[in-house]
Amino acid sequence: MHRRDFIKSSLLAPGLAPFLNAAPRRKPNILLIVADDLGYADLGVQGCKDVPTPNIDTIARNGVRFTSGYVSGPVCSPTRAGMATGRYQQRFGHEFNPRDAMIPEFGLSLKESTLANRMQAQGYVTGAFGKWHLGSKPEFHPLKRGFDEYFGFLGSHHSYLDALEDPRNPILRGLDPVDEKSYTTEAFAREAMSFMDRHQKDPYFVYLPFNAVHEPLQTTEKYASRFKSIQDEKRRTFAGMLSAMDDAVGRILAMLRDSKLEEDTLIFFLSDNGGITARNTSRNDPLRGGKGQVFEGGIRIPFMMQWKGHLPAGKVYENPVISLDILPTAVAAAGGTIPASAGIDGVNLLPYLTTNAKSVPHDKLYWRMGERWAIRQGDWKLAHQEKTGTLLFNLADDIGEQNDLLASRPDKVKELRAAYDAWNKDLMAPSWPGQGEQASAPKPAKRQ
Repeated sequence: MHRRDFIKSSLLAPGLAPFLNAAPRRKPNILLIVADDLGYADLGVQGCKDVPTPNIDTIARNGVRFTSGYVSGPVCSPTRAGMATGRYQQRFGHEFNPRDAMIPEFGLSLKESTLANRMQAQGYVTGAFGKWHLGSKPEFHPLKRGFDEYFGFLGSHHSYLDALEDPRNPILRGLDPVDEKSYTTEAFAREAMSFMDRHQKDPYFVYLPFNAVHEPLQTTEKYASRFKSIQDEKRRTFAGMLSAMDDAVGRILAMLRDSKLEEDTLIFFLSDNGGITARNTSRNDPLRGGKGQVFEGGIRIPFMMQWKGHLPAGKVYENPVISLDILPTAVAAAGGTIPASAGIDGVNLLPYLTTNAKSVPHDKLYWRMGERWAIRQGDWKLAHQEKTGTLLFNLADDIGEQNDLLASRPDKVKELRAAYDAWNKDLMAPSWPGQGEQASAPKPAKRQ
């Protein structure tokens, strides 16, 4: 179907009707940009002072910024599995980063349909450019999971400067290793832009998962020289890496403007988990904790959407949303529907952002990674970490999770624990062990 033939029909998704009362429109492009290990406070629009991010910030200023935007896991691969499927990844055993991202048994369950599969079914051409981290065996390759084109690496991390540093985890064009000479952040943006340019007349889904700002900390003089005033070498390198990603996003946004496709492109930008401050200097202020934890610093991330002419500009949305929502939102924007039998946990966010909806997208959100688990309902959050035990917080009063209310609100503890147990009972055991974990069903935390 030509994108100009996109008309209102019985398949029109809730939340789109206000946009399409006049002439038929093209199906919107979908652009999903994912940063790696970027902290809650690492963007200018999120409060960062020492590293300007003017291009990424415009996505929020021209669209919607979610102050309670979450991912479904506190580490890379589980989040990506949830985001790819719209389902809590624990439903199909994808609970941990594996000890080795290249082990044969590791990969996104072949029983699951991906966002790329669903966009192909809507007539989209699909491309992925960057870090995959959802399996290295042939059956797990992006080209077998709904993508028409792929350029990137399959593992958990990669050198930014040496394409052939790890023979087990090369940079691939399709199935073939390439000796890429460019800084990876620039290379991934270049390949995404080439794909977008070649498919200007087609509806496209572009998945652009940068490896920035994940370790190893590597930048070039071009970017590091911008931050000579930063004395700490690690922070200066991080700043260069983040600035390179911001430049890359800026080039992509400029291309959309120049090709007059800005109003025909729904853009998502988010991080895959919270920052890991001790290792890359990312910042999660004012949140507690970071990557690997179910405190807010591990799971609440920069999250924004832009669809010029369709979503309000400069809107700040405070109700909790989660990365699982990207799949149903993208499918709805394309005019598609998802059968209830698919068991999608995410929701289409468009009606909540384009109407005066009184309801909220989610009554409850859940997390589980081994012994670590949490539930949020409204402003209340019950969280369990091995070293701290179970803690209760009211996030409206205590976003930094410093005031444990477990002893004073046993009624709320009981309510949230019962809700978590009801969700948890139907989940699978992990399909592989993570670092320091055994591949068995997590033991429930002791009741307090």
